[in-house]
Amino acid sequence: MSPYQNLLTEIDRGVGIIPLGRPDRHNAFDDVTIVEMIHALGVLETDSAVRVIVISSTGKSFSAGADLNWMQRVAGYDADENLRDARALAEMLRRIAQCSKPVIARVQGAAYGGGVGVIAACDIAIATFDAQFALTEVKLGIIPSAISPHVIAAIGERHARRYMLTAERFSASEAYRLGLVHEIVHDELALDDAIGDLIESLLKNGPDAMAECKQLIGAVASRPLSEELIEETAQRIARVRATPEAQEGMAAFLAKRKPSWVGE
Repeated sequence: MSPYQNLLTEIDRGVGIIPLGRPDRHNAFDDVTIVEMIHALGVLETDSAVRVIVISSTGKSFSAGADLNWMQRVAGYDADENLRDARALAEMLRRIAQCSKPVIARVQGAAYGGGVGVIAACDIAIATFDAQFALTEVKLGIIPSAISPHVIAAIGERHARRYMLTAERFSASEAYRLGLVHEIVHDELALDDAIGDLIESLLKNGPDAMAECKQLIGAVASRPLSEELIEETAQRIARVRATPEAQEGMAAFLAKRKPSWVGE
């Protein structure tokens, strides 16, 4: 039985799976879901048996974004409570984006508002052809503030201007063109196959190296090619290639054997 009210979690052969578990509410987020997601991510990130994390959903929708009943309730909070609530959502997205392990979004059905933010915060996203997306906040008189760093990083400022301002729906093929998702497939069976192929590739890689790689991307992205940046990247590789994991990986390659982190 899941220890959570709005999530279902499991670990299967090195993969930590977090399915959103509110299909009757189209997997919309509320304060309980956000707290549970932060906790689940923390548990899976610190579990040495988990090498990859998949965020998925149950039911017809990936996520309809913020639960409107929750949003109405938040509107009645005082300033401090309102800010504390907003910080929790931003922290959940940060935990996804900065998780030391690769995080994959398995997207089927509708993904609106905060659901798009979750997808953008993940390292890799694959969706079915019939998935639909929208940044709907301005229709409700609010703004996509907490999700904006992740969405803009995924699709760029120019595309964000259109879709954040119009709140129009866009298709999976458009999400692929924008860079929100990396791949689109015909149906959920093909989706599971594609996710499985990704997981197989990721499990062949050094876990510490993937964590270092995620940190590297965050440190280098959008920075100019300066002497400072060149020196920083040189120091990173010099440090990493002296680690036991790197030594094992290179020795395994030269010996034409599997490295120690790859199971049978």
